[in-house]
Amino acid sequence: MKKLENKVAVVTGGNSGIGLATAKLFAEHGAKVTITGRNQATIDSAVAEIGSNAKGFISDTADLKSITSSYEKVKDTFGKIDVLVVNAGVFIAAPLADYTEEMFDQTSDINFKGAFFSVQKALPYLNDEASVIITSSTVSEYGMATGAAYAASKAAVRSLARSFSVELLDRNIRVNVLAPGPIETPIFGRNGATKEQIDGFKEYLTNVTPVKRLGTSEEIAEGFLYLASDDSKFMVGSELLLDGGIRNLN
Repeated sequence: MKKLENKVAVVTGGNSGIGLATAKLFAEHGAKVTITGRNQATIDSAVAEIGSNAKGFISDTADLKSITSSYEKVKDTFGKIDVLVVNAGVFIAAPLADYTEEMFDQTSDINFKGAFFSVQKALPYLNDEASVIITSSTVSEYGMATGAAYAASKAAVRSLARSFSVELLDRNIRVNVLAPGPIETPIFGRNGATKEQIDGFKEYLTNVTPVKRLGTSEEIAEGFLYLASDDSKFMVGSELLLDGGIRNLN
């Protein structure tokens, strides 16, 4: 059974990793899918992978005008939005003593401010009873060496989902978060780390994860499908945790 038949879905940061896997699964379940990202080449490649007449638009989550412009294009192409996945994000790690204002601002502008305004600017373009899903992280509820700003930004969006849900109850718009644990995605290679550093970090994450492996983007996509569909229509302002047991079993 196709769970999103003829629904209009937007996935920010849908040109790679978890976002791309989610967009592909949504399309398989009948959704009219639009992805956004900051790189035209990766958007074009992702759209080709998704198929099903998917669309992709350049959008910078840190730029409010860019966010609004992308929603206008979605409405002109497919109509109003039924599912919004606010997934665009960055992971910038460094010791507290070395963390720069530029690193902090980039993390905050994309992960927190970007998520806030990605939902706010979507309001005129969302259908009543839409599902909004924000990507958080299992680290939102525990300390993370070298990743304080990232963890705090993910805790912030968990809070946003609660408050947004209260405000949008009169339109029956549900806002939830999905909190992945360590997942095998390209995000590891976007922090300027060497291959040896990346491999070492992945090995560390594997060792501290109770199931002793990294998750896959496809596994997380299944969680987004649940939150996007009517299967989760009694779930509001809450969190779906898919982290291999890190938060609860360590």
